[in-house]
Amino acid sequence: MREACMVCWTSLHHLPKAKAIIQHILMIEDDCRLAAMVKTYLAQHGYLIAHATTGEEGLAALRDHEHAGFAAVLLDLMLPDSDGLDICRRIRTLPSPAGAVPIVMLTAKGDPFDRVIGLELGADDYLPKPFEPRELLARLRAVLRRPALAAADSQPRLRFGRLEIDRDARVAQLGGQGCPLTAYQFDLLVVLAERAGRVLSRDQLIDALKGGSHEPFDRSIDVHIGRLRAAIEDDPRQPRRIITVRGAGYVFARVQDG
Repeated sequence: MREACMVCWTSLHHLPKAKAIIQHILMIEDDCRLAAMVKTYLAQHGYLIAHATTGEEGLAALRDHEHAGFAAVLLDLMLPDSDGLDICRRIRTLPSPAGAVPIVMLTAKGDPFDRVIGLELGADDYLPKPFEPRELLARLRAVLRRPALAAADSQPRLRFGRLEIDRDARVAQLGGQGCPLTAYQFDLLVVLAERAGRVLSRDQLIDALKGGSHEPFDRSIDVHIGRLRAAIEDDPRQPRRIITVRGAGYVFARVQDG
């Protein structure tokens, strides 16, 4: 498979260079030879690559780099110490901006099921190996053009239609009216809203809520989702803000009517 990857990169040095963008990219990939080629190619287009060879090393780099922030992560599906899908899930439980970084998964496995699971766990795109360098660059640029959830932490208020969430004041309002929420439910709402558009499993929600004064019984998560819907949905029986994805978890709608 590595030989196949090499074929795609034969014209690497003959491609035109782009104006420097100066963005930092984290590549979590155990194939050092491939990582070196990606680093060389993307450097020609203004991207600086930090390389981690294991999942744990990559997670540590994200945590340590939060003060500056990576623009995106290139994540291999098959790592020596862990499954790339699990690393993707764990990245999404990190606080912003690290937890909101765009993720492009790279894999030599052609199973469509892995692609679906990767996207459900929060990956933004999926690129099978071997790949052309120009396609990698195009996909990277595409995810970087999307609205960055990492910018959410610079603004204390989140707005979704008539719903406004003030994280500093710990208040949620719907159409100007306060929503009655417990501390746990407000934290749960913030976790969902900061990751709007991403499907979050119950385990991901529980992991993201750990560390504070939260209830220890993870089986209550569905009950709290129900009460949260009662507070912020126009019709809790037909929710349009917190949507259930059968067999996967919940997704907070990025675009909300009214």
